[in-house]
This record gives sequence, structure tokens and C-alpha cells, in this order.
Amino acid sequence: MAQQAESDELLVTTNRKARHDYSILETYEAGIVLKGTEVKSLRQGRANLTDGYALLKNGEMWLLGMHVSPYDQGSYANVDPVRSRKLLFHKKEIRKLAGKLQQKGLTLVPLKVYFKNNVAKVLIGVAQGKKSYDKRADIAEREVKRDIRRKYAR
Repeated sequence: MAQQAESDELLVTTNRKARHDYSILETYEAGIVLKGTEVKSLRQGRANLTDGYALLKNGEMWLLGMHVSPYDQGSYANVDPVRSRKLLFHKKEIRKLAGKLQQKGLTLVPLKVYFKNNVAKVLIGVAQGKKSYDKRADIAEREVKRDIRRKYAR
């Protein structure tokens, strides 16, 4: 089930794998074009961003690989769960992101999906892939912080 993130945001799902696999350099908020049953399914918290990514096609931003489970009472109105979904950005933002995508090693990954003022939004991150030693360093740092918290919690 979706949970309340901030005062006017209803969090649907987050992409925890993205923060592990990538270093997030910048974030952008985008609207997303959905069908009616997809909105109902999102409100139930039935989405997965793990394999999702965004790309620029014909001057428009698209989100690929996001899985929205079919709505239980949707019948014939349900659409393909992993279909491409258009992202709604301003032209200025699209031009800026197009420039970022030209740089080697940068990609766009969805970080979270949420409802803001009853409108579905996606937080897109400009990301650079981490090497395996970066991931190990992050894990070691997290364990040290956890040990310190445990030590002072007693």
C-alpha cells in the first residue's frame, strides 16, 4: 500500500537499487502519462522501478522498464504492465537533460513514484554508474555508521 511521504505527497514506490548501483548527480521531477487503470493500480502501491530507465526519443522523454501491475478490477481496460510511458518535462529541461545524456557514462534512472496534489509524478535522477569497489566502500561506510549508532544507543 502507498505511504505518506510529505504533507502533500503520497509515496507509491522507490528504486532502492538505483542508489546502490549509481551515484545520483541531479534530480528532476516529471509528470507521467498514465491510463486510468494504471492510476488506480499506482494508488494501491503496485509498481516496480527496479529495471526502469528514461531516454530521449524524438525530442520527448520516455520511461521504459517501469512495471505497473494490472488493476484487479480492470478487465479489458488494463494495458501492458511494462509499456513505455511518456514523461512530461518542460522543453528547457529536456534540452538540459539531452546535453547530460551526451556525456559518457551518464544515464537517467527513476528514483521514486509518488502522487503530488493528486497528480502522478516521477523523480528522475541523472546518474553515473558505480564501480564494484565504490559499492563495497559504501557498504563498509554504512556498516561503520551502524556500529557507531549501536554503540551509543546502549
